[in-house]
Amino acid sequence: MSKKDNNQQAEEQQEKDNVVDDAAKNIGAEADQMADANTSDDAADAQDDPIAALEKEVADLKERLMRSMAETENVRRRAERDKEDAGQYAIANFARDVLNIADNLDRTMQAASDEIKADENFKTFIEGVDMTNREILSTMERHGIKRVEPAPGDKFDHNLHQAMFKAPNPEFEKNTIMQVVSAGYVIKDRLLRPAMVGVSEGGDKPAVDETV
Repeated sequence: MSKKDNNQQAEEQQEKDNVVDDAAKNIGAEADQMADANTSDDAADAQDDPIAALEKEVADLKERLMRSMAETENVRRRAERDKEDAGQYAIANFARDVLNIADNLDRTMQAASDEIKADENFKTFIEGVDMTNREILSTMERHGIKRVEPAPGDKFDHNLHQAMFKAPNPEFEKNTIMQVVSAGYVIKDRLLRPAMVGVSEGGDKPAVDETV
């Protein structure tokens, strides 16, 4: 092979090498561009993540704050209700003791016969007992304590009455009051003491014999 041919082959090989080098350079440049793009995306994601985390933290803090405010409001309302109840019902125990005095005065009036009430020697005494009883009831009413005194024939109400006994009685409908043993009392809207009553279980009225 002549020297000319060797030079020609060398030149062709150099051109091939140059082509390969250029291709390699292009591939490397594209790889670098892709790497830069990925780096930019990662940087953007890294920038977005803290914002999302902060937003989530703010939302959590806001929710906790709302719950804390709601709980504080509930505590405040309970405290106000307890304070109001204490003011309205603080005398409940004292009132129950006073009721015993009113009951004794009632029994005294009921025990007095018509003859004693008409007797001039006892008239002033009976009037004094009656006036004392009415004054006690009036004083209790001024403090929100009211008398509950059902009448025979009224419907039995377990919220206000307590059945001392039950018995069949054809003169009264079932579950109605046939006898009042003692009056009851309420303080504001709360039961202080139920009225003690006898309750009818009803029953058939006896047949009337119409034969003469």
